[in-house]
Amino acid sequence: MSLTRYALRRLLLGVVQVVAVATLVFVLTEALPGDAAVVLAGDIPDEERISRLREALELDRPAVERWAGWLAGLAGGDLGGSLVSGRPVAGVLAAGLPPTLVLAGLTLLLLVPVSVGAGVAAAVWQGGLLDRVLTTVTVGLYAIPEFALGVVLVALFAVRLGWFPPTAVGAPANLLEQPALLVLPLVVLLARPVCSISRLVRAGMIDALGSGYVAHARRLGLSLWRVRLAHALPNALAPAAQQLARTADWLLGGVIVVESVFVIPGLGTLLNDSVAARDVPVIQALCVLFAATTVAANLAADLASYRLAPAAAGTR
Repeated sequence: MSLTRYALRRLLLGVVQVVAVATLVFVLTEALPGDAAVVLAGDIPDEERISRLREALELDRPAVERWAGWLAGLAGGDLGGSLVSGRPVAGVLAAGLPPTLVLAGLTLLLLVPVSVGAGVAAAVWQGGLLDRVLTTVTVGLYAIPEFALGVVLVALFAVRLGWFPPTAVGAPANLLEQPALLVLPLVVLLARPVCSISRLVRAGMIDALGSGYVAHARRLGLSLWRVRLAHALPNALAPAAQQLARTADWLLGGVIVVESVFVIPGLGTLLNDSVAARDVPVIQALCVLFAATTVAANLAADLASYRLAPAAAGTR
C-alpha cells in the first residue's frame, strides 16, 4: 500500500472518530442532571426568565435537532456561544489557546531529543553506569503523579529556594516573556514521557544492534556510529513514534493538571472553570478540540511509523 493511500485511509478513519466523539460528548452533556437555563437564571429564578433562556438556548427543541444543528455548525466552524460570557466559543478558545500551545509545543520540542538521546545512550552503553543511572531515574520519575511532582517542585524550588516563580499569577499574557515561569511546568510535563519513550528507544536500539542487518552492515565496513544512527535508530524509533502519539494524548490531560497547579490561564484552566459554571458549549467545544488533536497526533505517528517500518504499520 502506498503512503498516500495509507494516509487517506487513516484520515477518513480519523474523521469518523471525531464525529463519534462529538456525538458522545453531546449525549453526555444532555444527560447531565439539572437544567442549564435554571442555572443561568440565578439564585432566585422566575418561570418567565427560565422560559426566555430555554428559548434563547434552543433547549425547547428536540435533542436530535440540536445535535444535527450542532454538528453542522462544527463542520462550518461555528462553535456556538458561551452561556456565561455570551462571547463566541471560538473567541473564548482562542483566548486560552496561546499558553497551552506554548506549554505543549515546548514539551514536544524538548521531548524528542532528550528521550531519544537518553535511550540511545543507555543502549550503546548497555549495562554500564550511565545505563543503570538512567534506568533508575526513569523508573523513579515515572512512578510520581504529575500533580504530586508539581507540588514538590513548587515547594522546593519556588517557595524554599526562590529560584522560580511559583505560579503564573500576574505574569504577562505571553509566557515566553518570562521564561523562568515555564521551567517547573515543563519539568513536570516532560518527566513521565521522557521516561517511557527513552526506555522504548533503548529496548528498540538493543534489538536493532543485535540484528543480522546491523552485523551485515558492519561486515561491509560501515563505521560504528553510521550503523547505529542510519540503520539501527530508524527501526528503534518506529515503536517510539507510536508512544509519542500516546504522549500527545496524555499531554492534554497533563496540561490541565499543570495549568491548575501553576495557575496558568490556558485551555486546562478554561475547562475547569467551564465545568464549574456548567458552560456546556465551551465544554463541548473543548472536548471536540481535544479529540481532534488526539486524532491528528495519532495520524502523524502512524505516518511516521509507516515511513520508518512500512511492513509493521501496514498491518494495522
